Amino acid sequence: MNTESSTEAQGLCAFIDRSPSPFHAVASAAEMLRNAGFTESQPGLSPGGHFFKSSGSLLAWIEKGQPSNSFRILAAHTDSPNLRITPNHDQLRYGIKQLGVEVYGAALLNSWLDRDLGCSGRVVVRHPSLENPQEILLHLDEPVARIPQLAIHLNRSVNQDGLVLDPHLHLAPVIGLETLSTQSFLELIAERVDVLSGDILGFDLMLHDLCPATFAGMNKEFISAPRLDNLLSVHAAIEALCATSSAIEDPTPIVILCDHEEVGSTSSSGASSPLLRDLLYRLADGLPIDPADSLIYSVDGAHAIHPNYAERHDSNHAVAIDGGPTLKFNAAQRYATDAMGSARVRLAAEKAGIPLQAYSHRADLSCGSTIGPILGAATGLPVVDMGAPQWAMHSAREMCAANSPGILQNLLGVLLSGEF
Repeated sequence: MNTESSTEAQGLCAFIDRSPSPFHAVASAAEMLRNAGFTESQPGLSPGGHFFKSSGSLLAWIEKGQPSNSFRILAAHTDSPNLRITPNHDQLRYGIKQLGVEVYGAALLNSWLDRDLGCSGRVVVRHPSLENPQEILLHLDEPVARIPQLAIHLNRSVNQDGLVLDPHLHLAPVIGLETLSTQSFLELIAERVDVLSGDILGFDLMLHDLCPATFAGMNKEFISAPRLDNLLSVHAAIEALCATSSAIEDPTPIVILCDHEEVGSTSSSGASSPLLRDLLYRLADGLPIDPADSLIYSVDGAHAIHPNYAERHDSNHAVAIDGGPTLKFNAAQRYATDAMGSARVRLAAEKAGIPLQAYSHRADLSCGSTIGPILGAATGLPVVDMGAPQWAMHSAREMCAANSPGILQNLLGVLLSGEF
């Protein structure tokens, strides 16, 4: 791993550790943008870098001070599969205090077992001097919850038959003993955010893996971390935008980070919302948007070939985990890449000396999807689906190559320049 890759990979690991929830990911991205001179504001044809937040989503762009009708857009999502805490979550069984949770997204459930879990998200509280409630970010980075696995002595066939988990019955984390404390989980949260429990009006809370992002392998050639899908892309997109020169006249560079991709994107802050479309209209200021000179790059994880499960991959599209960014293709439009879009990315990669791979799912397996087709349908703009290769997608802890953050950031920077 070279020095440049190490620096960018370390930056990604720190970003992931600061961002256990979509709300924290937005806050971390906003901090990066402010440090690069961006201001938080609504679009208004004012020169310079700007951004605004919408719940777990964020849009950032560089304005030219005049209307623009061509755009280069990097799109990624802030959410990851996890366990969300239910409204009435306190449970008591056989003297054991537990939490009620609901599975968010297509999580690999077994990966959440026997793991120390913290709690993060946002808490909305009553404000004593304001009419409107106040939002507070919670990052409870201590082992308050754990889901212990059933001992093999009570499930002798588990290694032969496979582990089967009922999301409702088997995933309730243990959080304490009834005999030691009468404090509810909500009272613990209120204590941590320094309010009375009765002043908590609502919350969007989730559990997260406490182990920090780290380098792995004999030569530290891998990154092992939670939420690589899709904070790797989020971090790379923000870094690329921050490094983009404000002197670029056209097209306008934009980054959109969407929440709720893992549950279908249909929300006020998801890719199906009008957030991006409205921004484009405001920046165009009456000009007709030019789809021939605009392009959305949907940046999400790609499946690297797994050496233990090679038969689950199309051998003609065996993506190497350290082989560079990957174009993603699907005839059913689960990925939106077409010939013209892929050609532009290939030209950009050639100019930058960046290796490029291609991924296509096995024809006999159901393919995942991204925000790419959704944003394309909402805006009428062409889309390229691409991203860094990884293993264990949707696990509580995923893996990628340590060289991926630097290579991806470099390619996204070239794509934002608008030359292609």
